[in-house]
Amino acid sequence: MIIDGRKIAESVYVSLTPRPLSLGVFLAGGSPVTDSFVRIKAKAAERLGVTLVRAELPLDATTDVACATVRELAQRTDGVIVQLPLPERIDTDALLAEIPPHKDVDGISPQARVRPPVAAAVEEIIMCELVATRGRKAIVVGSGRLVGAPCTQLLRELGAEVQVLGKGDSLESLKDADVVVLGAGEPGLVRPEHIKDGVVLIDAGTSESNGKVAGDADPVCAEKASIFTPVPGGVGPIAVAMIFKNLFELTKK
Repeated sequence: MIIDGRKIAESVYVSLTPRPLSLGVFLAGGSPVTDSFVRIKAKAAERLGVTLVRAELPLDATTDVACATVRELAQRTDGVIVQLPLPERIDTDALLAEIPPHKDVDGISPQARVRPPVAAAVEEIIMCELVATRGRKAIVVGSGRLVGAPCTQLLRELGAEVQVLGKGDSLESLKDADVVVLGAGEPGLVRPEHIKDGVVLIDAGTSESNGKVAGDADPVCAEKASIFTPVPGGVGPIAVAMIFKNLFELTKK
């Protein structure tokens, strides 16, 4: 089954009552992947009555300037997103620490109060499709703060036996996995020969390939998987919907 992420995202949106809120988006540099997600966020914001406030810095901006910009953005908006990844010259940890916990809709600041949107999207897919996780072997490819780390925590909470594969690790163990979540950001990394028949394959790894957004899994993997999320159109739209669900939750009175 190929998951229609837009359909699941729609079910999230209809559960939210439009409110006059504001969402700040901090950007330092751009890419086709970043631009795609910002466009989707802008469209969703308009639908929900949320004003999107962009703060863009040049690639040569310092950490101090970036932190000051995020602080200012947080003061005048109801929620803040720092679009990752950032240029190497900027201290990501220092920047994320500037987001007030009650305005951190991405759930990645030190005292976050909501689940990160990608992990929330994965959870939504698991629940919607009644995927069995307790006692099952799950492998997460990648350990980043947006996908790998929060999805690893989620799967452990759901009772799975979780293994994490990092950059350069052998993919041989994927053949034994019942559930695989991809977040490496390497186009076409996982091919059909790496997975077993009937695996639940959730591709949350987005990157650029020939100027287009691509996933970590070769699309042909859908022929072996019992559940497969395409890129684009799979996890991404749901994750964006979860950003706004988090915003509404954090601003709930």
